[in-house]
Amino acid sequence: MNVSFYKFLSIKSSYQLVTLALLTCVALFGPAMAQISVSVTEGHKRPMPLAIVDFNGPHGSAIAATVRDNLDRSGLFQVQNPEVFLQRDIDVNLAPRFADWRIIKTEALVIGRGMVANGRLKVEFRLWDVYGESQLIGLEFSSSEENWRRIAHKVSDAIYRRLTGEVGYFDSRVVFVAESGGKKKRVKRLAVMDQDGANPSYLTDGTEQILNPRFNVQGQQIVYSAMSDRGVKIWIVDMDSGRKEIVSVAGSMAFAPRFTPDGQSIVFSADRDGDVDIYIKSLRTGVVTQLTNNPNIDTSPDMSPDGNQIVFTSDRGGSSQIYVMNGDGSNVRRLTFGEGRYSTAVWSPNGDLIAFTRQAEGQFQIGVMAKDGSGLRILAQAYLVEGPTWSPNGRVIMFQREAGPGDPPTLWTVDVSGTNLRQSPWKASGSDPGWSSTLP
Repeated sequence: MNVSFYKFLSIKSSYQLVTLALLTCVALFGPAMAQISVSVTEGHKRPMPLAIVDFNGPHGSAIAATVRDNLDRSGLFQVQNPEVFLQRDIDVNLAPRFADWRIIKTEALVIGRGMVANGRLKVEFRLWDVYGESQLIGLEFSSSEENWRRIAHKVSDAIYRRLTGEVGYFDSRVVFVAESGGKKKRVKRLAVMDQDGANPSYLTDGTEQILNPRFNVQGQQIVYSAMSDRGVKIWIVDMDSGRKEIVSVAGSMAFAPRFTPDGQSIVFSADRDGDVDIYIKSLRTGVVTQLTNNPNIDTSPDMSPDGNQIVFTSDRGGSSQIYVMNGDGSNVRRLTFGEGRYSTAVWSPNGDLIAFTRQAEGQFQIGVMAKDGSGLRILAQAYLVEGPTWSPNGRVIMFQREAGPGDPPTLWTVDVSGTNLRQSPWKASGSDPGWSSTLP
């Protein structure tokens, strides 16, 4: 076994929340490392047995429980019940009794502890390969004590990345429309929560009906539409300051806004004299450019991560289908030709896939396809499902679902493989989710 030691590294977020310190990073070579990894294509068929012991010290049990919940919801791990653990006297600074963990068929083991000094919580943990009897990683995170949940999410991300080879997505947030009240007096507020449903907050008071909220890539701003007796307008809210600013565009209705990848512009749809087209507005110069111009409805634009293409919905072919065009509006081509009506297309974070909503066979469906329209796959279907949004690593899709007529919308997730369909931990009514990137 070869061991590499790294100096402590401090990373300051825009919220000045978290300091990340690399404590020890162990690089393993040979068969032991090859055995302790999760296949992201086969993981749902045989999830890895993973044990997470309650951390010692302040918030230790809560941190461990949050990490268990995160990794369990990924579907890639069989997170074991602490009641079956044989070893109880475990210390983060000592190697565990590997034989005790092999008896209960644990393959990977997480132990840790928290300490508070000068008002800050420091959490260190170690991930062990039980059968290889080797440490995989050892990391330390610190923050103010009230931010213990963010530390738990960062621990989850580190474990996920080491065992799957993919970037984690647990330290992220979701913006959505929180719905309440009856059908005739529905209140729709702009809301934000952690990806696991914790720490919800409301950014509007319900006097306007909120539509289409989405984060910018940095996760610091949210763009959304608000409907009132003055029409449908686009707003941007800054998460740090709470400041809200209206985006001035011509026409009585402007909706379905999305930030461009650089955050310097927004693409959106607007109704001008009954003609709905797609526009882009520079937030720096204020210049508005019309990208489509035809008598049909063009809506729900989303720019690819590289900024070169825009996917959108149009009925120019006689029914609602998905099209793509260059970032300047040129070279429009149709992507979907199959049965049904398609809408709400959105690029995956690395730009190789497009998620969409399809209405066919008497149901709504959530699906994905390659960026050229090939390889279409349906991941979920119900009486009503729509509005897909991607996790930061492109592994999971969140969407809204209604089980039947009159049922309130709820938020659900599904793995991009089509497995691990489950309701979000946010159990109250919610719709139109938008997933942030991983927080800094």
